Amino acid sequence: MQDVSADLQFLSGVRVVDFTQFEAGPSCTEALAWLGAEVVKIENPKTGDPGRRLRPGKPDDDPYYFQVFNANKKSITVDLKSPRGLALVKDLLRKADVCVENMAPGTIERLGLGYDAVRELNPGIIYCQVKGFGTGSPYEKNLAFDMIAQATGGTISVTGEKGRMPVKPGLSLGDTGTGMTMAVTILGALYRRKATGEGHRLQVAMQDAMLHYMRTNFSTQARTGRAVERDGTRSGGGSNAPSGLYPCAPGGANDYVWIMTSRANPEHWSRLCKVMGREELINDPRFTTPDERVKNNAALDEIIIEWTRTRTKHEAMQQVGGASIPAGAVFDTMELMNDKNFDERGIMQVMEHSSYKPYKMPAWPVRVDGKPPRVKASPILGQHTDDVLTSWLGLSEAEVKSLHGDGIV
Repeated sequence: MQDVSADLQFLSGVRVVDFTQFEAGPSCTEALAWLGAEVVKIENPKTGDPGRRLRPGKPDDDPYYFQVFNANKKSITVDLKSPRGLALVKDLLRKADVCVENMAPGTIERLGLGYDAVRELNPGIIYCQVKGFGTGSPYEKNLAFDMIAQATGGTISVTGEKGRMPVKPGLSLGDTGTGMTMAVTILGALYRRKATGEGHRLQVAMQDAMLHYMRTNFSTQARTGRAVERDGTRSGGGSNAPSGLYPCAPGGANDYVWIMTSRANPEHWSRLCKVMGREELINDPRFTTPDERVKNNAALDEIIIEWTRTRTKHEAMQQVGGASIPAGAVFDTMELMNDKNFDERGIMQVMEHSSYKPYKMPAWPVRVDGKPPRVKASPILGQHTDDVLTSWLGLSEAEVKSLHGDGIV
């Protein structure tokens, strides 16, 4: 099979000390690793990143969560509560370009590795913190996971069906979405440092990041003067029709297609009428303008549903999309996993791991010169301890052996 991925070197030579765990922080550092940075994950010698879900003396029974957020990284185990272990990590930070952490509020400072301490070791470092709530927030010291960020950041408030309780979006926007905002900012800080040599402190709160993803909703609020309501199978802030999910044959849980006609392109409506074989509707006074279609949306939906129910979601998407009208079938995770097109383009890749069976996962989606970055195995706990201590710090084999013997690493 043709090699459809590549080893990127965009960040070759960039060293990242990674104190992150679970998902928001690891998503950020994984992006850097995919782009070619050497990302060294600092982990607890016994259980590592909590995302590994390891329990002392027991085998890992759910490795995939850790793997998908830590591909292409290295792992070093160090006892940060030991003076010698802390000294080792400080030596690594002296040689690092970037440091990223997303521990519970106050934890990194209690370890003696807060911003002021690290900046003193390395004035040019890009020091990055991902937290649940921002500095100065009344909830600054609160813990947060993805769903907490989505609740407090507004995304849950606009998700769900009209008149019913809010629903958490199924994707981890609060975690991964936050990590991506930090990764992009790190790239900007590194670019700036090339010219100035200056380090920077970067901070992002998960709640704050969600506001960034809510910009369309805030624009709707500005137009209407009201908080945006849930309208789960609609889009356009209630100003666009048709625009929503329509059921398809044979009627399974995800047998739906989203069809949208844009207010900005009146041709979408006439094209849809032709696709459905209902050209008489083009000049029907109930539907001639976007505003009239919104007013008569219930009648319009009945007409479209009558057509979509006679087609599979694939057929509906092909016919509507083929007529240059925005349309998308609802694909579930298994359908996406089994779609060979993603494999052929390198968007889905198989992680070959020494400790687990091969695992197919989404890769970094940006193609560079026709190929996305190659997925490499997530690290076994402590797999690269010796390598990092010798290559970064120049320790001898005997010195590393002594650290192992004393339980420091």
